[in-house]
Parts: sequence; structure tokens; C-alpha cells
Amino acid sequence: MSIRILVADDHKIFRDGLRNLLEQQEDMKVVGEVDNGRAAVELACRLAPHVAILDIGMPELNGIDATKKLLADAPNVKVIALSMHSDRRFVEGMLQAGAVGYLLKDCAFDELAQAVRTAVAGQVYLSPAISGVLVADYLKKSAATTADDSDVLTNREREVLQLLAEGHSTKAVALRLQVSAKTIETHRQRIMTKLDLHSIAELTKYAVRSGITSVEQ
Repeated sequence: MSIRILVADDHKIFRDGLRNLLEQQEDMKVVGEVDNGRAAVELACRLAPHVAILDIGMPELNGIDATKKLLADAPNVKVIALSMHSDRRFVEGMLQAGAVGYLLKDCAFDELAQAVRTAVAGQVYLSPAISGVLVADYLKKSAATTADDSDVLTNREREVLQLLAEGHSTKAVALRLQVSAKTIETHRQRIMTKLDLHSIAELTKYAVRSGITSVEQ
């Protein structure tokens, strides 16, 4: 039986290349591809792939928050992060969200294929390209460590913050999340109060700095 794979990345040329390489493997089949995190969650729930390969810096819903939502709705899916970021906060964020693999985009394809098979076998795969110090820091992290500011926000507040930081209006965010504009405005005010920020510009800078959205968006 083929390993059913979902690919989520906001660069079409990258998705096309990855699909081509994956489908050259006799035991793998790409069953879907999307260009943003929110669509990745929806499609994963509908298609129930064995593995979801997610970028981190995606529009609408970043890879970390997409992983949390995806695994809450489809816990049997194995999530592998494929990212250009080796920064500790991204690695920790994905692993804490429930990802079972983390690779850098400059890895060889054979490594990704190995990670997919490792994930399906119920094991964790971390790219050797991620430094030992990075992994050690994650493993040694104490439960008593003070949470960073992003932990103050609820999952819904992080969603709202990402969409606002990406330039969507209050009305557009409300439509996308299927709530009222007043609800979004309330979320925005709470986010600003929690983070002690006072403008959309400050919120946008915070979202980029915290990895909630990327500079490219």
C-alpha cells in the first residue's frame, strides 16, 4: 500500500518539484497539495493522508499553528516540517505542536524520503543539518521555563494575529473565520492588551519576530 502524502507550501514550483520526486518512489503517492496552512488543515481532515509535509512560513495559518489544528482534528496524520528555518524557536514550535519530523529545505531528497518512511513507522526524524546544540536545548528545556509572549495568546488569537499581520481587514478576517467583525475587533483588543502593543504595525512586527508569520507575506 502506498504512503499517502499531503504537501503544503506556498511556492508552486517547489510543490511541483516535490510532487514529482515523491511520486517517483514506488511506495509513495501525493494525494493533495495546498498553498496555505488553513487549506492544509481542511484537506488533511478530508483526505486523511498518512503524512503531511508542511512548510512553516505559510500565509493565513503558519505551519506551527496549522500542525496544532490538523492534529487536533486528524490525530493519525504524521506531520513533517520542511523549512528553510533552523532557528530553535521554529524547531521547538513544530515539535511541541506535534510534528514527528523536521528537515531543512536544502536537504537531499533521499533524506526526505527516509523521514517519510520513518514517520510512518512511528518514529521521529530530525535532520542532521539541525545542530546538536539545537536539539540538546530542546530536550533539556525545563517545564518550569518561563513561557514566551506567544504562549500568552490563545490559538484563535494567534490565528487572528497572523491574518491581521498579513494585511487582511477586520471584515475579511471575520469572514474567513466565520465570526462577526465585532468578535475579531475584540480579539484584536485583547491581543494588544496582552502583548502591550498599540498599533497594527507593532502587531505585525511582533508576528514576524515570533514566527507567527514570515517576512515574505
